[in-house]
Order: sequence, then C-alpha cells, then structure tokens
Amino acid sequence: MGEGKGSRGHRALETRRRIIEAAGELFVEKGYGATKLQEIADRAGVAVQTIYFVFRNKPSLLKELVDVAIAGDDEPVPTMERPWFMEVTSAPTAEAALAALVAGARETLERVAAITEMVRAAVATNPEIRELWQDPTDPRYTVMSTAAKSLTAKPGARPVVSTDEAADIVYGILSPELFLVLTRDRAWSPAKWERWAYDTLHSQLVAGTRP
Repeated sequence: MGEGKGSRGHRALETRRRIIEAAGELFVEKGYGATKLQEIADRAGVAVQTIYFVFRNKPSLLKELVDVAIAGDDEPVPTMERPWFMEVTSAPTAEAALAALVAGARETLERVAAITEMVRAAVATNPEIRELWQDPTDPRYTVMSTAAKSLTAKPGARPVVSTDEAADIVYGILSPELFLVLTRDRAWSPAKWERWAYDTLHSQLVAGTRP
C-alpha cells in the first residue's frame, strides 16, 4: 500500500523542523556567513537539494528560523495572539500581568536571544539579508509596549509611571542583550534571571512592595 497524504505531510514537517534546528545551531556556532548549506544538510540528515526545495535559499531559511524561534513553533499565530501574551492582557492586576509577562519573556528569550545576536551580526555583514528586516518598526517593541500599556491600566500599577516610560523599562529589562549578558556571560540560570527581572520590574511598575 502507498504512503498516505497524512504520513507524507508529517514527514515533510519533520524534515522542515530538522533543517531549521540544524540551521539555528550552526548559525549560532559559526555565524551566518561562515555556515554552508551543505553543513546544514549534513547535520539535518537531508540532501542539500531538499533545503533549496523547502526554503529556496539561505536568506529565506534564516528568516524562517527567526520566525519559528520567536513563536516557539511553526504555526502562523502572531505573538500577541499567543496564550502567554493573552494571559498578560487578561490578568486582573498589574502584579499578575507582570508575572505572566516575565515568564513569557523568559521562555521566548531562551529560544531567541542568541539567534537575535547572530542576526544582528549577519545583517551588518551580509547585504543580501538586510532587506528581510527593512521594516522601520521594531516588532519586539510593539509587543512590549502593548504589554506595558495593558499593565499600567490595571489595578496595582504605579500611577507615577507613564505608559511610554513603562514600555521603555520593559523593553530594556527584557531585552535579549541583557538576557545574554546575565545568563551566558555571567552564568546566571534562566530561573535566576526571571526572579531578578520580575523583582526589578515590580519595583518600577507595581505599587507597594513585593510580598
């Protein structure tokens, strides 16, 4: 009997995910420019022609890698429609919203912080991928400012902090750059980073002292 459509579709998705995983590992280890598609194919256990067939070229593979890393999967669901972000906006208090935001940020940064650093270096030295990130708006700032706007409108938020200032504070404290400084360069565990980020933001954005 022949292979069913469902089985072929599942195998294609698994192949796609193996390629993305291998690309992420090698791009971070060696840098985007120094990584050859053949090396990615070898690590993923596929023919290099398969990468061309699935992703067309190396820049498109990088873009797909970034999108999947940010989302956590390959489902076409925007960040602000993800359960963790909706938990931030639906939380009854500023304190509960902050806890959900920091937990969600930690989960995302564990996937994406090193990739973000790699992409920044790649964009600076590889003109062919610059056009992939020509949007003048910063998607991460959009997400963080939306979270800050929701948080500052909830009971328990510090009234002296404006929405714009709260957005800047959240954007800075929950940045991939600072996450890497503490978890990679200073060997903090992600759990320690999460406690510190929560305590720091609590002191800035939530009225009263933390219990």
